[in-house]
Formats: sequence, C-alpha cells, structure tokens
Amino acid sequence: MAQHDTLAQVADAAEARGEGASTGAEDLRTFLRRLLEHDPEQLMVVDRAVDPVFEATAIVDRMRLDPRYPKYPAVLFKNVRGSRMPLLINLHGTYERLALSIDSTVQGMVEAFRRRESQPLPVRRVERSEAPVKEVIWTGEEADLSRLPLLQHQELDAGKFVTSDVAIVRDPKTGALNAGTYRAQVHGTKELGFMAGSTQNARYVMLQYRERGELMPMAMAIGHHPALLLAASTKPPGVGGELEVAGGLLRQPLEVVRAETVDLDVPARAEIVIEGFVDPNPESFRQEGPFGEYPRYYTGTGPQPVFAITAITTRRNPIYVDVFNASPEHLAVGGLARVGYLSNRVRDVCPNVTSVHLPLSASARLHAYISMKKHADGEPHLAAFAAFACNPTLKLVVVVDDDIDVTNEAEVLWALSTRFQADKDMTLIPNSVGGFLNPPTYAYRRDQKGSMETKLIFDCTRPAPPARFPAPTRVPPEVSARMDPGEYVGPLNDRVLRYVRGE
Repeated sequence: MAQHDTLAQVADAAEARGEGASTGAEDLRTFLRRLLEHDPEQLMVVDRAVDPVFEATAIVDRMRLDPRYPKYPAVLFKNVRGSRMPLLINLHGTYERLALSIDSTVQGMVEAFRRRESQPLPVRRVERSEAPVKEVIWTGEEADLSRLPLLQHQELDAGKFVTSDVAIVRDPKTGALNAGTYRAQVHGTKELGFMAGSTQNARYVMLQYRERGELMPMAMAIGHHPALLLAASTKPPGVGGELEVAGGLLRQPLEVVRAETVDLDVPARAEIVIEGFVDPNPESFRQEGPFGEYPRYYTGTGPQPVFAITAITTRRNPIYVDVFNASPEHLAVGGLARVGYLSNRVRDVCPNVTSVHLPLSASARLHAYISMKKHADGEPHLAAFAAFACNPTLKLVVVVDDDIDVTNEAEVLWALSTRFQADKDMTLIPNSVGGFLNPPTYAYRRDQKGSMETKLIFDCTRPAPPARFPAPTRVPPEVSARMDPGEYVGPLNDRVLRYVRGE
C-alpha cells in the first residue's frame, strides 16, 4: 500500500485533462482535494491488483487494528480485477472525515450538522453540458453492471452488492423526489435487488406504484460529496426533501440534471448514475441476502423487488465509491446523519434538550442518549417519544441531565446507576415498529420474525425543582482550572525511589 503520488492523480485526474472542469460546485473530487490538503495520511492507494471478492475488504478490515494506519484511512484501489474503474472505499470510515465534510470537528459535528440540516436549499437544475455525470452514457446492451468494480464484502454475503448508492424515486401523488440509501444485491449484469425497510419512504412510494399497477422509476447515484450520502440517511418531514438537505449540508444548492431513461432528476456531479425501473409486484420478487447489516449480523434475507437497469451514465473517468458494510464506515455514515436530524426533531418537541448521541456501541442506530435541562417531571418521556417517532430503529432511549456528557458512556452509566430506579423510571413500550434488520424483532405472533420490538425509556434525570437531590462531588472548578498537572508533575528521580524503597 502506498500513499498517493499527487493530488491530481487521486482527486481529479479527469479534471487535470480538462474533463468535467470545476465550476465551484462541491462533489467527490472537491472533497478529496480538501481531504488531502487537510491531512494526506487520510487517503492511501493500492496499485497492485486485487480480487473484488473479499480481498479489498480484507485489506481495509486489517487496517482497522493495524498500528501502522492509526487514522484508518480511505483507500483507493486502482486495479480491481474485472473492471477498469478505480474503487474508493472507507471514505466515510471515521467521524473526523465526516466532520471535515461539513466544515467541523468531531467535537462540533453534531451541532454543525443540526444547523445545516435545518436550513435546506432548493436544488439547482443544470443543462446536460454542465453535468459531468453525462460525459459517458451506456444504454441497451452497454448498460452492463459488470463494468463496475462491485465487491463481495463479508464472508456470508449472498454475492456482490452496491452499498453506497443514493436511490431517488418520485412520489406519484405529490411529485416530490425522495432519496435514501439501500443495499442492492447484484442479480445479473442488468438487475439489482432493492430492499427498502417497512418504514422507509421508498417502501411507501413503491406501494403506491403497486396500487397503480405501474413500475417504479428509480435512479441510483454513486460517488459524490459525503454530504449527499449523509443527507440520504436523514428523514425530513413527509416524503422527500433529502436532496434539499444535501444543499443545506453543502451550503450551496445541489446541482441536478434530468436522467436519460426515467423521469427523475439526478445529481449532476455524481461519478455514476444507474437508471431503471423497480417492479413492485410481489410475484416478481427474488430471493435477496444474506448480507452483513448494521447490527453486525447477516439479516434481512427474503424475497425483495428487482431493479431492472435501463441506463448507466458516468463521468469520463469515474471513481466507484463503496461503503464497507457492517464495519465502522457503515456505522459512522449512518450515525452522524441520524444523530443530526434526530437532534433537530427532538428539539422541536423539547427545546431544552442540550445534546443527543447515538453510540457506536449500539451500531449508531439502536440506542440514543439524550441530555436536557429539565424544567418539569415528565419531559424526558416527551423527548424519548419524539426520538422513537422519527427514528423507528431505536429501541432504547436514556435521558440524562445536562451535566452529563452523552458522548461519554461512563458518565451515562453513572447517571443510570445513581439517578434511576427501574420501578418508577423505566417505561416499557411493547409492539412498536422497530428495525427489521435487528435480529430480535418480532411479528404479531411473538414466535415469528417481524418488524416490531419492545422499546425502553430510562429516565436518569434528577427530580425537577423544587425537589432536592444531592450535589455531585467535584473539586472547585476555579482551583482545577489553575492547577495544570504539567506544571507540577514530573518523573520519579533517584531520591524519591530511595525514599519509596525505605533506603
């Protein structure tokens, strides 16, 4: 593995030859340039040939615990057997890189995301001549998925999967465009599986097309600024709005262009767009999975719709972007997006909420820690109900006071152990919609698999005033602030050693 040779070689080799020249709009290439300027060690390159079945992900998986790669970098594979396209994986593998994509730090990224997500911008339509993704157009027999460096990731995955797509569909009632991220199993050179969860908007849209007896037009965008993938993981009110959220995250309108074979707008500066139609008729469904999912189990196997490919458009020299499923990349990209919009939705109900965190220990999906400056007893339940309503995959919400750092699980557990009594502070909510991909979810009959689960609320807050509660211990802050250990503490010397030994 080698570090990149030059910025142009990795970030915009095509632009260096005058292809898809920059207009100031943000995309994958602009982010890669910024990433390398920020820290060149965040991106590495593999020149040697690798097999798309397990070898690329094996390298990235080993890097995660290898002290030679402490920054767990993104990796550009320049030679994936069977394809001429380079493959970029693990770009979203750390919160540091995701924070950089929204001009923030790890410490400030949730607040930055929350502000930007709440200020969406309308998309900006551009002409085909302004859209780099229209530089190459494959239709008919040329629209062949085997041209892409598609990976088989985990040991028991059913085959190769597309994992980084932003799938765009149109609500036939309102005309709104909805964007989301969905796994897509490769069934053939012109067919992909399509698995949308029971509570995801793409599923609602697909059911409308089923009622109409029509195919559902869809386009999958692959490779763009991380803000697009983050936006697609949010859930604005109603159906649609994710492309506008992407504009808010970018602080500029997302450029879109009309697709070739479907009546949809697609990101104009994507690396690749796959177009086609989904058949919503259950009789056409095909077995899909297993696939390693966010709980780090193989879940969600069963019959799913099929996406039939009608066109593939790309930049002249595209970079295929992959998200490593059931890995830190999978968790991080979903975690930041969810915690950002979750924070906004919870504050809509409880403005006195001070912070929200989705811990990686629970796959950044299943547990939420919420801190608040409580004014009245019962408010923690309102915050928890709001969290459950806008993020059905949550199964446990822990609400703490605003003196607890929700990003520090040790502090959250301290609040649980000292401010919580199960008989009065725990609320159990059975038969709630949950995350179907989580193994313990159940159906109407508890002995069957389904998408329901039992939610829990742990109210770990102190009683609201005027009730009294003991003050936590601490050294006086003004004394602690002036007593810098670096100015006082030093290594052991011979005299002290002799004293300790009793000499």
